[in-house]
Amino acid sequence: MVKRTTAVKIRKAHRYLGIFLGIQFIMWTVSGLYFSWTDIDEIHGDHFRNMDYEPAAFDGLIGFSEVDLPVKISSLSLKEIAGKPYYWVNNEYLIDAKNGDLKQGISEEEALAVAKRQMSSELKVKEVTVIKETDKHHEYREKRLPAYVISYDSPENIKAYVSVADGSFQTVRHRDWRWFDFLWMTHTMDYEGRDDFNTIVLRAFSLLGLITVMSGFLLWFTSSPTMRNLVKRKK
Repeated sequence: MVKRTTAVKIRKAHRYLGIFLGIQFIMWTVSGLYFSWTDIDEIHGDHFRNMDYEPAAFDGLIGFSEVDLPVKISSLSLKEIAGKPYYWVNNEYLIDAKNGDLKQGISEEEALAVAKRQMSSELKVKEVTVIKETDKHHEYREKRLPAYVISYDSPENIKAYVSVADGSFQTVRHRDWRWFDFLWMTHTMDYEGRDDFNTIVLRAFSLLGLITVMSGFLLWFTSSPTMRNLVKRKK
């Protein structure tokens, strides 16, 4: 068996590591429980969306020989904005699909029309603003900017985001999503982008967590009467 002084050192190391890592262990456990007990579709805000939405169909669209663009076409999609068809070309140009006119972004009224078709009809709009930049902690991070922020009058603080450039409905954010985002940050320990599992902090805490567990096993081994009796018998 190890000496008493060694056992005391192991006990102290285990105790101080437990104190140091305890809060993070609690956050890992709490966040894991939250993730396992929540419906991911609700976190995405599907219950606030119009899940019966279907894109409109159009006819009488012009051909691209009639569209005057300064660049060659490398990507193309057809979009509906406030009941009208538009071509979204090269992720940069918004073209009226009926007359070929170039459109410089959408208006607030058009953004509201887009959100109205995508969101539940029971929601009432409270405010519309525009954001032109976000930081790494913003709930609309890493998505197309600028964007209209359509806030709804609800206790969940629901917000819908619509791209100014192409009128595409981007995402929904609400109270439960924000809790999920915060707990996900504490779970991954990526306090900037949320999704990096290779941060030095996470690696360090994971290693220290393993050391804490191993020191607990070692502490049990050095202080267990059963193990002491076994060692004495062998001697």
